[in-house]
Amino acid sequence: MSFESEMGSDMENVNISANGVISREIGEINLAYMLLAQKLVKQDRAEAMFRLGVGRELADLLANMSLSQIVKLAASNFLLCSFRLDDRPMFAVVGEGKEPALQQAHMSILMAARQAQAQPQAQMRGASAA
Repeated sequence: MSFESEMGSDMENVNISANGVISREIGEINLAYMLLAQKLVKQDRAEAMFRLGVGRELADLLANMSLSQIVKLAASNFLLCSFRLDDRPMFAVVGEGKEPALQQAHMSILMAARQAQAQPQAQMRGASAA
């Protein structure tokens, strides 16, 4: 066996091992996220819907999931959560160096505005599907 083929084989083993670690870490994040999301929904549905950026149907689903269902869903190889800071204004607020309370208020305003903009679009999609 040549040096190049040995190196290639070693690199494949490293990639497989790294993918296994990443998959396990994704599962851990998913489980923590789902448990937190369910806890939020059970404590204060309206606040949870705002903080999680979900609608009433998904909030109801989260609240009623069993631990077994959450564990199965969390085992997915895909992240169940996503970044909500996906545009420049959101990142700009974080990087402005404002007082933390002011920064949090500014982020809340931006998130509320985004959610308000998304609701008419979701309603239109629902109406066109009917």
